[in-house]
Amino acid sequence: MPNERCQEAIELIDEANSEDPNTETWEGVEYPRELLYGRRMTAWLERLQPEPSDLQYIAARGQHIRRWTVPRNRYPMTRVGYLQWRTGLYDFHAKQVGKIMAQAGYEPDAIEQVRRILRKRGLKKDPDVQLIEDVACLVFIENYFLDFAKEYEEEKVLSVIRKTWKKMSPHAQQAALDIALPERAAGLIRKALEG
Repeated sequence: MPNERCQEAIELIDEANSEDPNTETWEGVEYPRELLYGRRMTAWLERLQPEPSDLQYIAARGQHIRRWTVPRNRYPMTRVGYLQWRTGLYDFHAKQVGKIMAQAGYEPDAIEQVRRILRKRGLKKDPDVQLIEDVACLVFIENYFLDFAKEYEEEKVLSVIRKTWKKMSPHAQQAALDIALPERAAGLIRKALEG
């Protein structure tokens, strides 16, 4: 379980994400979208990592902090614009979480470590960065993939699955295969991995 200081940071992140005007219904309850996303991140973190560190908890919970305030349409609707948006979000989330951590009494070194995780610096090299990326990929596959697949042509969906799979560790890939998905989603993943 997170300690008191970590719990304070998580509560502050949840408070920020509770302001999301976008909602999502899950198990019959309506939630602010990014609040629910943060909780899903924490749940997967605890499934993948038996005893997460405080900094892993904070990075997972803050992965999408206040994301709705930086809409995709602020950037050109091109591949380059999408990449600029994503990179901008990494910095935005890192700064937002850093401020909360400082408010909760964390030292600059700990804040910088979480900022590095949220900026995705060291993917495939830094175990903390990889863990949070694995968690994000699993949350996407379990909760958002099927809706995503409905919006795009199959070739694009298969390409996204392959790119997502390459970012994941073998441990997370196995966890993804163990998710009980609807047949359409499971079939698309099988097709992507066979191709």
